[in-house]
Amino acid sequence: MQVDSEVRILVVGHKEDLLAGAKRSLYEKGYARTKARDIVAFSGTNLGSIGYHYGSTEALMTTAMLSAMEDWGEAVFVALTGPGEADEDPMVGFWRRIIGSITEHRPLWLASVEVMIQAEHNPQLRAQLADGIQQGRRGMAALLTGTPEDQLSDEIVRTVGSMQMALMSGVLTQWLADPATAPAPEEIVAGIRALTRSTPSSA
Repeated sequence: MQVDSEVRILVVGHKEDLLAGAKRSLYEKGYARTKARDIVAFSGTNLGSIGYHYGSTEALMTTAMLSAMEDWGEAVFVALTGPGEADEDPMVGFWRRIIGSITEHRPLWLASVEVMIQAEHNPQLRAQLADGIQQGRRGMAALLTGTPEDQLSDEIVRTVGSMQMALMSGVLTQWLADPATAPAPEEIVAGIRALTRSTPSSA
């Protein structure tokens, strides 16, 4: 009985180690470059464990990406709800925290982009991603309007929330591709306000 318990603990530990190893490889090597041997090396397990616990390397990597999405969501939440600096423009503070999270947790934000790419060929990921985007719209709208999420109208979610998500995706792309020339928080806010003041030219 004691031996069975020890084996059971070892098996559970291997499953957790494999997921941790897969996520580490996802962050350090990326989805496309991750092989089964990379996961084994990062997890300290063996090739047989992948099939035993997850069925295949692809299934394990899907689980790793889903877990990475949860981690990314938590990182975004921390960034968005963090305290502002004294006398700081709230909008500038918002973007300062977002950019700070991108630079501090770059592999995690990169993984969020990879999840979107892989979701094109993975129905499970696509469904999870769609749900995450909807939650993101609602969370952004609640944060910007000061309205509890359960009291938001669909119109506010699909306008305010969607546009804020679009802005964040665009800023993310610029900071991942070329941090040296990416816009600073103050520049982003100045641009947003300039756009809101502009009107279409009359014909």
